[in-house]
Amino acid sequence: MKSLNSSLSEKQIKMPEPSVDDLAERIWNYLKVNHRVEKADCILVLGSHDTRVAERGAELFLQGWAPWLIFSGGRGSITQKLWDRSEAEVFAEIALRMGVPAERILMETESANTGENIRFARKLLKDEGLSFNSFLLVQKPYMERRAYATFRKQWPKCKVAVTSPRLSYAGYPTKSISRDQLINFMVGDLQRIRLYPKRGFQIEQTIPTEVWDAYSQLVGRGYSQRIITSTRT
Repeated sequence: MKSLNSSLSEKQIKMPEPSVDDLAERIWNYLKVNHRVEKADCILVLGSHDTRVAERGAELFLQGWAPWLIFSGGRGSITQKLWDRSEAEVFAEIALRMGVPAERILMETESANTGENIRFARKLLKDEGLSFNSFLLVQKPYMERRAYATFRKQWPKCKVAVTSPRLSYAGYPTKSISRDQLINFMVGDLQRIRLYPKRGFQIEQTIPTEVWDAYSQLVGRGYSQRIITSTRT
C-alpha cells in the first residue's frame, strides 16, 4: 500500500495561478512609496489625466503643508485628446475652485513627461526668482516611485517626499479609467523603473523578484499596451 506522500510525489500538483488582480496589487504596493507627508517649501503637482491628483495637491496646500503650489504639465499623449488646455491649467482651475489663492499658484504648461515636469518646474522657479529646498511631490498612486526616482535624479540637492490621492488598488478605477487601463499603466511604469536609470532619467531602484515576476506574468497575459519595445522609446 502506497503512503499518501509517495502517492502525491507521483503526481505533479499544480498550484492555482495568481489572479490578474493579485499580480497587479503586488505591483501597486511596490510602486507606492508611502512617504510621510511633511511640511515643505512647495507642493509640486505633476500633470496627468487624473484630476484627483490636482485635488490632492490643493488639499495639501489648504491644510498648510506648504505656502506655494506648482502645477506642471502640458498636453500629453492622453490629455491632448481630452482637453483643449494644458494639464497645469486644468489642475489650477480645480485648485482655484477649492479655495487656493491665485497668487500662490504657479503653472508650467510645456512639459510632456515626468522628467520635463521636474526640469521645467525648476526653470520656472529660477525665472520667477524663487528658490526652494524642500518639496511635496504629488502624482498618481502608482507613479509615486517613478516620480520620486525621477526627482532624485533631476533635482538631487532638494529634499522631497511623494504623496498621491489616498486610494487603494481596488478603489482607483473610475468610469473613465478602467481596471485594465490601470494595469497597463502600472506594467509600463514598472518597466520604466527598470530601464530609465540606464538612460539617465532616474536613479536606480531595486525591484523585488516577486514584483518583476508579477510584471512578466501580466505581460504574458496581454497587459503590454504601455511597455517600451525595441522600436519605441
